Amino acid sequence: MRPLPALEATGADRVATEGLCHAFGSHRVLQDISFSVQPGELLCLVGPSGCGKSTLLRLLAGLEHVQAGRIVIDGEVVGDAQHHKLPEVRGVGLVFQDFALFPHMSLAENVAFGLAGRARAERRRIALEMLGRVGLAERADDMPHRLSGGQQQRVALARALAPRPRLVLLDEPFSNLDVRLRQRMRADTLALLEEMQTAAILVTHDPEEAMYMADRIALLNEGRIVQLGTPASLYRAPVTPYAAEFFGDVNRCAGIVRGGAVATPLGPVQAPGIEEGAAVEVLVRPEAIEMEEAGFPGTVPARVESVHLLGSASTATLAVQHAGQTLRLHAHFPSGLYCVDGCELRVRLAKDGVFVFRAGS
Repeated sequence: MRPLPALEATGADRVATEGLCHAFGSHRVLQDISFSVQPGELLCLVGPSGCGKSTLLRLLAGLEHVQAGRIVIDGEVVGDAQHHKLPEVRGVGLVFQDFALFPHMSLAENVAFGLAGRARAERRRIALEMLGRVGLAERADDMPHRLSGGQQQRVALARALAPRPRLVLLDEPFSNLDVRLRQRMRADTLALLEEMQTAAILVTHDPEEAMYMADRIALLNEGRIVQLGTPASLYRAPVTPYAAEFFGDVNRCAGIVRGGAVATPLGPVQAPGIEEGAAVEVLVRPEAIEMEEAGFPGTVPARVESVHLLGSASTATLAVQHAGQTLRLHAHFPSGLYCVDGCELRVRLAKDGVFVFRAGS
């Protein structure tokens, strides 16, 4: 099969937003949103329901008019307060949560739908090539109702990519699939986007999906970007407690900075850059609590109240004494380590996965 030519990655931004703000009546849903995406890059917009993700996607697609700020695609302003390019001329492909295939059209006709203006034979050829890329060329003349959910999603992706869009927008595209099929579709989608070097923006509320899919993540809350960076940077170096909690469970404890550190149930934690006497909150990821042999320096005693096997790891609830109180902490241990309900063990904090923030930050 003759491959489609890849879009040339020049290093220039494929799409950029600059100072986007948007409101519905008196309710402001987006505030000063700025980011860029390069050819072949996938950016995830992630956050809780109501944080502005879908509104931002609609602005990028041209389904909403820009009220303030601007959207630039390949150096061309496609939306600002004075200009609005229609969705069909922006060079943007869309993949929706519900697939949105035309039930009265065959798969090939669905994929060819966005190729208006080309000869019928060329539209058919491109449609078959795209269906081949998603493993459905032999089903080209079937109707959508004969496909499984995963197959319909692959057709929707092929249809979005067939016109060689400058940007693909994916709105919660895997949320209606079962867990195993969702994992396969994520991998297949990434492979196809990488092969075609298409810039893509994925909206999801699932932090695991964002970490798996994204080259970079924009974490939103209440209409603002809280943190923008690689999955590793958001997980390992969150800038707020909200960012830390969004991407994984944490144990919390409060304290006061004394001598550059704060006392915790698992020992002192350094608090660089925070002034003496400041009230702080320490967040500890469960995997940052490590089991050690008796006599290992820097450990504290803990009692296992419950433990549950999760395959390669076990999750445990630990009781630890601190300042005259019994505190309960959640820990993750490799499943090969001996750990049962009621046993006594020694634990300590790892260097990574421990974050200190000023109280109320």
